[in-house]
Amino acid sequence: MPFVEESIAPGRVVHTDGWLGYLPLDSKGYRRQITVLRGQRHPSELLPRVHRVISLLKRWLLGTHQGAVRLEHLDDYLNEFTFRFNRRRSRSRGKLFFRLVQQAMAVEPSTYTSIVSSAKTSCV
Repeated sequence: MPFVEESIAPGRVVHTDGWLGYLPLDSKGYRRQITVLRGQRHPSELLPRVHRVISLLKRWLLGTHQGAVRLEHLDDYLNEFTFRFNRRRSRSRGKLFFRLVQQAMAVEPSTYTSIVSSAKTSCV
């Protein structure tokens, strides 16, 4: 699980559900706290904020991109969503626009060719 390995130090506790896909984390030095919901409980009760963000992401992808999301563009879509999500409560819209332009001028643009050529070949 590349995302976990890049984002979380080995030895830390990773809170998961009962999905078997998380089993490899045990052999990589992570400690898992597993919670399996039983009965009438809804999965969003386990990690409500995670489910809320994922719901917002899915709604944004469907609304903005009309379901035409391609795997080779997913990293860039997620970067844009993260940028927007992290600034959703900005009190100064003018400063938000200024920072966006400032960042755009400070980095090299991502061309379509560079996005597609560095695309991952497998789905997360």
